[in-house]
Amino acid sequence: MLKPLLRLSSASLLALCALLILGSLSAFAYTSGSIGYDISYLNCGTTYPSNVRVGAPPVVQIPSPIHLGRGEAPVALPQSPARTVARLAPPAVKTAAPHASFGIVGVDTGFPFMSATHPGNPCLADEYNHTPMAGLYINTGYDAIYTDANHTTPSCSAQSAAVAGSTAQKAAWAVGCSEAQGDTSYATSQGITSPVGWWLDVETANSWCGQHGVSCDLTLNQYTIQGIIDTLTHIGAVPVGIYSNNYMWSAIVGTNAVHGATSDWYATGTNTAHSAAGYCSNSFSFSGVPVSLAQFVSGSVDRDYAC
Repeated sequence: MLKPLLRLSSASLLALCALLILGSLSAFAYTSGSIGYDISYLNCGTTYPSNVRVGAPPVVQIPSPIHLGRGEAPVALPQSPARTVARLAPPAVKTAAPHASFGIVGVDTGFPFMSATHPGNPCLADEYNHTPMAGLYINTGYDAIYTDANHTTPSCSAQSAAVAGSTAQKAAWAVGCSEAQGDTSYATSQGITSPVGWWLDVETANSWCGQHGVSCDLTLNQYTIQGIIDTLTHIGAVPVGIYSNNYMWSAIVGTNAVHGATSDWYATGTNTAHSAAGYCSNSFSFSGVPVSLAQFVSGSVDRDYAC
């Protein structure tokens, strides 16, 4: 079993336990069989799938990212040997209502850190306000450069001193903490204080140890993700879920474990709700928690089946 990442006093430990219990009890309140969608800054200027927008879409300038993440462009996902959807008996899929039942909006612009070059989603507030049961998703990643003072905040560096691990692992936790701080601060600046929940986008398109020719210890990825979860949980931004799939999670985290998330959001690579529903089985859980959403791509829209 993974050792606790934090060394805390008895009082602090009780407070953290209370927060973790709160996070565990706060499940994503999606109705099973309902259909939702997820949108990002690249959807700025388009009619939202929920069709609840009033007035014309905003005109914005869209920065061009170096690489695209889950919310930016549908990609063909590698198939893992464990994928045997054809052998599963998917649950009956309810007919989708004329309007989507829920939505998840991207906070940033495809990168885990915000800057003048890569600012937050310029349409975040507008997309959020026109999205039913709106939740948020944030891009995540680890790179050694993220441990510098331009990325890691002083407060997260200070907090990482209480983290059990090597110097590099502490620094990686602080990276995740800083990513969470940046995203929550930006969301708050847009008037968003109580989304349905937060989802962490963990995929191989982003910067990670073991990806894109970067050779480093996968525990650094693990500690970064844990730093995000710990920070979101500490400030009461719950529930927290993770977007990935078995292939990507294994490539990024390996056999290491993270704690505190309550739901998995499975990237299926399929194009129908019926096909996506087959991934709701807990046999497809990649982080060890129940699968709550299964993503599929319908036309140019990323849609989600609620398990």
